[in-house]
Amino acid sequence: MKALVGLGNPGPEYEWTRHNVGYLALEECARLLGIAGQKRRFKGLVMEGHLNQEKVVLFKPTTYMNLSGQALVELMHWYKLEPPDIFVFSDDIDLAPGQMRIRMHGGAGTHNGWRSIIQQTASQAFPRARIGIGAPPPEFELSDWVLSRWDKADSAPDIREAILLSARAGLGFLKDGIQLTMNQYNTRSRPQKAGSNQDATGGETDDA
Repeated sequence: MKALVGLGNPGPEYEWTRHNVGYLALEECARLLGIAGQKRRFKGLVMEGHLNQEKVVLFKPTTYMNLSGQALVELMHWYKLEPPDIFVFSDDIDLAPGQMRIRMHGGAGTHNGWRSIIQQTASQAFPRARIGIGAPPPEFELSDWVLSRWDKADSAPDIREAILLSARAGLGFLKDGIQLTMNQYNTRSRPQKAGSNQDATGGETDDA
């Protein structure tokens, strides 16, 4: 059994903010899998389905981003899931808009959702899709940037492309596991920024 988890903030006012691209990726996974009928459980919204006769769970924590770990712990306990069974979608300011990187594990960096997850579970071993939203411009505080809308920005087509690509990678994880998913999808993302210290094979060389 495996799970897909999208990080974000609940409520329509946050739907199109940069911090909520993880929610949008999860919704695209549900569409691709033909899963509907979410239920409110474990401090979040749960959908259940099957892929190739294996049960899969899709989950959105609704605790607000900085308490995501509280919801995820409850989900893990109920379904008896370990971190490597769970693929998490999140935004990433260290990737340019339109970039997407799959990782087998990693730290929290500046991301409050990941910080909560790692603190609550005492593990960094969660496979993940990092969806690039770009660093904040000089006139933005980080908190204002991640809570600003991306859908009207010039980079909106690139971010939308990364969301859709990450959703397909999530399905790849369900079918083929993390290593093959990294090999297949990290090469499909937009070219990484010059001077980046990330490799091209999915190995993690930073703490973001």
